[in-house]
Amino acid sequence: QLVESGGGLVQAGGSLRLSCTASATIFSLNMGWYRQAPGKQRELVATISTGGTTNYADSVKGRFTISRDNAKNGMYLQMTSLKAEDSAVYYCHGNRFPLNYWGQGTQVTVSS
Repeated sequence: QLVESGGGLVQAGGSLRLSCTASATIFSLNMGWYRQAPGKQRELVATISTGGTTNYADSVKGRFTISRDNAKNGMYLQMTSLKAEDSAVYYCHGNRFPLNYWGQGTQVTVSS
């Protein structure tokens, strides 16, 4: 089970830190953050592999930082310089083929 937290309402230019906490070890899981805005498809925001390799969507490069702490079964997304277009429900994802795990999502709203 994956549980997100840290979402909320923030002004444009502000920052938020999302957390994803797992009920079991994430050591062997590739992890990631996805988001879905109203009327749009779910899109990848950032991923972090079991070895710590990171990947970002072009739209968030230089503003968002993904990290993980296997000892705490946690994954994080530090979001800075937030824009109105970052508003969405953010989902935590973990996978180890062929298994996929999703959190329930946390709402991020950026006011302009």
